[in-house]
Amino acid sequence: MNRPPELFNTPFELGLRMVYLLFHLRPNGADLQKLVLLDYVIIYSGDLGGPESLHTPVPFRNGELFSRRERIEQGLYLMSTRGLVDVLFDASGMTYIAGNSSFTMIGSLSSAYWRKLADRCAWAASRYGESDSNTLLQEFGEGGHRWGAEFEMTKGAH
Repeated sequence: MNRPPELFNTPFELGLRMVYLLFHLRPNGADLQKLVLLDYVIIYSGDLGGPESLHTPVPFRNGELFSRRERIEQGLYLMSTRGLVDVLFDASGMTYIAGNSSFTMIGSLSSAYWRKLADRCAWAASRYGESDSNTLLQEFGEGGHRWGAEFEMTKGAH
């Protein structure tokens, strides 16, 4: 059976968002769990008292966390094959950082969407960039009905 092509939240789209996010987190990076959480933050920033949400807030949007983790990981791999994302391995695991080519890519995309994305990534990096994954899970878990159960279920996976 043929499936229609996916239009939203493809590994390519998520990979591009990760490049923007990692660019704004530099010189630091983030593990996969933190990137999954921050992706939600940059898309639905209005939920957290930040700039207007980048995407239209939809009911049950916190369920998107489940489907995004694997696709974000695929997107990071795709972007790493192009020098847009680098991966550091150490005793704590894998940390993703902006690759050398990310500077060129960020400078070349200039539509209104990419400018808004850059603004939200800068906001997320300044507000949450120093927090680790566990701290973010705790903060978002305490944030109320939009976050709670979905974040609790992902705590063990990082």
